[in-house]
Amino acid sequence: MKETTLKEIAEALGISITTVSKALKNYSDVSDKTRKAVLALAEELHYTPNSFAVNLRTKESKTIGLIIPEVVHHFFSSVINGIIAEAEKNGYLVIILQSNESLELEKKQVALLINKRVDGIIMSLSNESNNDFHIKEILRKEIPFVQFDKISKLIPSSKVIINDQKAAMEAVQHLIDKGCKKIAHIRGLENPQNSIDRFIGYKKALEKNGIPFDSKLVYGCKSITFEQGVEFAKQIVEENLGIDGIFVITDLVAIGVLAHFNEIGIQVPNQIAIIGFSNWFVSQVITPKLSTVDQPNYEMGVAAFGLLLEEMICRKDGKVFTPRTIELGTSIIERDSTLKTN
Repeated sequence: MKETTLKEIAEALGISITTVSKALKNYSDVSDKTRKAVLALAEELHYTPNSFAVNLRTKESKTIGLIIPEVVHHFFSSVINGIIAEAEKNGYLVIILQSNESLELEKKQVALLINKRVDGIIMSLSNESNNDFHIKEILRKEIPFVQFDKISKLIPSSKVIINDQKAAMEAVQHLIDKGCKKIAHIRGLENPQNSIDRFIGYKKALEKNGIPFDSKLVYGCKSITFEQGVEFAKQIVEENLGIDGIFVITDLVAIGVLAHFNEIGIQVPNQIAIIGFSNWFVSQVITPKLSTVDQPNYEMGVAAFGLLLEEMICRKDGKVFTPRTIELGTSIIERDSTLKTN
């Protein structure tokens, strides 16, 4: 069916196209009688505004792009909810894309969002990403841009972060306070900034407490999966290095470790205490319940959209925008996996 135009409504009612447009937008200089006639005919003819034409006039698409490494992860799903809730309040739609931790896919997705003329982009970088051309292209085109969680400090944009070093230090200190003396760290990949900072926090906590750093106690993930946790648990048992505490990069991997220990009869926490990171909902239902670092996921999404909206309004008004960073707080959630009884 052919789309109805403003011209057709105007001709049918014997009024100007401008009057029809004003009536549809509820302008005060259009009489109630004319407005009602226009609205009634528009509804009868199933008229919908031409979004492309509106975009050309306003230079706004009322859409934003969101690129994340994975949708299924509890952390990212909570962030998405926060972004969507705030976007809807402000009349924006969100295009959600998943990079699958692939730099090449991330580049294609950035190009797609630029071509779609989105009003702004929010992104958590893939593990392979850095200060690449595709990110510089967003900045070159002066598209409002906010990074969150996995960020690059080299990219001059607004950011929503937590203090990963401080959070990691507190997690390791929690294990030390529970009597752990030989603490392993299952870290993320070497590239993401949050993985780097959590590793640094781990080392700083050991140093603060006079515990020598031992590289043999650090296990590097190739992927952030449950299966990776199971593999490291097997390796820890086989190596028999006397480890009595483990700080894990994220809950998903920690649950893999915990599951294998349960399977072979290693008592957690009395033999080995475990603390994860992110406070994934599954950490509350596994046995024993997993101690973890709680990060404000939903609030991170709210803050990310808030920064993006701030920049979009600033640029629309022709003002110079200065990027800023919001740092959200974290806390230790103590559960059974660190509640030692001896």
